[in-house]
Amino acid sequence: MSSLLNAVVCTDCGHRMSSEPMPETCEICGSRWLDAEYDYERAAAQWRAGMGNRPASMWRYDELLPLVEPDAVVTMGEGWSPLLRAKNLGRELDHGAIFIKDERQSPTGSFKDRQGALTISALNQAGVRECVLASTGNKAAAYAAFCARAGIRLWIFLTSTVPNEKLRELALYGAEVVKVTGTYDQAKKIAMDFAARRSLYYDPGADSVLGREAFKTVAFEIAEQLAQQLPVEDGRWRAPDWYIQAVSGGIGPLGVWKGFHELVRMGLIDRVPKLALIQSEGCSPMAAAWAAHQPKAEPVVPHTRISVLATGDPGKAYTRLFGVCSDTGGTMIAVDDGAAFRAMRRLARVEGYSMEPAASVAFAGLEALVADGTIKPDDVVVVNCSGHTFPAEKHILEDQYVLDLEFGAVGGEPSHIQLEDGLGAALERLDEQVTTIVVIDDNAQDSRLIRRLLQAQKNYRVFEVNSPRDGFDLVRQRKPDLIVLDLTMPDLDGFTLLEAFKADKETSHIPVVVVSAKTLTPADRNRLEGRAESLWQKGAFNTRELVQHVVYTLGGEMEGETDPLSAATQGQMAAAPKPSPEVLPQNAAGDTEQRDIVVVDDDPRDARLVRRLLEATGRYRVHEAHDGQSGWRMIREKLPDLIVLDLMLPDMSGEDLLEQIKRDPALADIPVVVMTAKDLQAAERDRLLGKIISLFQKANLDRAALIQRVDATLRDESR
Repeated sequence: MSSLLNAVVCTDCGHRMSSEPMPETCEICGSRWLDAEYDYERAAAQWRAGMGNRPASMWRYDELLPLVEPDAVVTMGEGWSPLLRAKNLGRELDHGAIFIKDERQSPTGSFKDRQGALTISALNQAGVRECVLASTGNKAAAYAAFCARAGIRLWIFLTSTVPNEKLRELALYGAEVVKVTGTYDQAKKIAMDFAARRSLYYDPGADSVLGREAFKTVAFEIAEQLAQQLPVEDGRWRAPDWYIQAVSGGIGPLGVWKGFHELVRMGLIDRVPKLALIQSEGCSPMAAAWAAHQPKAEPVVPHTRISVLATGDPGKAYTRLFGVCSDTGGTMIAVDDGAAFRAMRRLARVEGYSMEPAASVAFAGLEALVADGTIKPDDVVVVNCSGHTFPAEKHILEDQYVLDLEFGAVGGEPSHIQLEDGLGAALERLDEQVTTIVVIDDNAQDSRLIRRLLQAQKNYRVFEVNSPRDGFDLVRQRKPDLIVLDLTMPDLDGFTLLEAFKADKETSHIPVVVVSAKTLTPADRNRLEGRAESLWQKGAFNTRELVQHVVYTLGGEMEGETDPLSAATQGQMAAAPKPSPEVLPQNAAGDTEQRDIVVVDDDPRDARLVRRLLEATGRYRVHEAHDGQSGWRMIREKLPDLIVLDLMLPDMSGEDLLEQIKRDPALADIPVVVMTAKDLQAAERDRLLGKIISLFQKANLDRAALIQRVDATLRDESR
């Protein structure tokens, strides 16, 4: 078939124009908001005659696509993605008619391949050999792939929040990638200026006729596929009651709405479904304006970790979507990133769908709308699973999700026996590595300490979770071998969480060790009885005994039995209740017993300065070391009360020594003050977080502040 395009209409002033060539703006009012119109009567007749012999791609609907020359089409089989009933998710949400439009199957893993295919085909037809676009990620990948196939040079402007994996993917396609340190809206402005200066085609985003026309094929497919699963009378196609999609700039749902609208016009469906548009709470100008009943959205500065949805200024797209949602009875809401990540894990667990964070925003919205009754129990719902999870972003899959297995001899060619012996040892290590513990505690310092104590003794995988709801989801997903649980947490207390674990047949067998600062009543103890493996009071237990108990519970054996771990006075939890000044031990406030401090600094003058400052107080004995190895030996020998550490050492980095200290159970709880001349980058500061109590720059050292910090720490007033 061929396109039945017959006119382009300005949606602002109504002026009709020829589609040859495709205009970019209205020739009367200058508006960029144009719409393609077709011979819908002829198209309806052809589609009613049957679609059986058409290609299984978006091009099966080419009568209603604005491309005239079939030879210009650049395709990789995009479109005609599966529409699958989500039975397991439906059972969890108590809803029987949830369908997933699985756009992950697209050539580059997202529904933006539809836009890329049609736009690049149109540019190919027009003879354009170079173009420019701004993107938050997925659109860039789609355009890069199709431009590579068409031989079109592509300039892509992205923000620095786009993951490095995505940047490498774009470079692999041969695109010219420009990373902008700023917001997506700023990147768009720079890209427009760049294109204008070089007289290059600039992709206009939501303003684009081609983009909206490409996305309407999602609606065509849903209606055709849904009728196959839920047939209707007269052989017509079927519209769902709700269409749900995560939204950033708005071009996707605008196109989908137009597709359903055209099907109604052709008599193939009886109504346009309600649109539910979901935004990330950290960048939700549309949802905020909708909640305020405003037809215009105020721009915002994005603060979401989901970079694909970081459009702060939706502009006129929101105004049009406001009208669409108002007319159809739809809605716009925002969900937080945590809810999105929980939905992401749920879909992977119950349906086997690994999706990108942006897609999980739509499913988090589904959960919210079902829960509040907006979506009724008998409504037919289609959710756009807009893209695959790759490339995995670091805040979704941290390093602990990956296991490294090494075996064999180091250096030279290993013998067969060496390989077998090495493999055996590696498999033994792997047995230990796959032993999984989840620590659920709202205090990050406490969970971190427990993780370090356990991993200092065994090579366990220990997951820290500081939100009880995230902890619940993680336990259900990972099915760990043991849970360490706090009792006092916001939103959902540990008692309720424990009862939920024990009520679920899939998690009821997992031993739970309770570590809490809560003073328990007899009723509290009754709630724990028969459910908790053991109970440990924060600040009042020997850390060695806790680790030993966990190891033995998991069927392991302790190593280094003769080397005691820190006692409770050293391994005390940060969240433990502090004694009031009236009941402090006498030596905590003002005795004359001197405390030991080790200073590790390669500059003897700096080390001597710190020693003199601290010893002048009469409260401290200070020991100097001028390289990493001698510092390590001295720290192990002296077991000091505090360490002052330089980051630049002659034989090793201060960070490496710090890691060495924190990995040793006998040393891990010793407070560390870093004093350095190094100008630290943000990433370096982030790596130090949670490992040190203070950072001082040598160039502007406040000596009084250093002494006060040491005094306060060793009086236990600020730890």
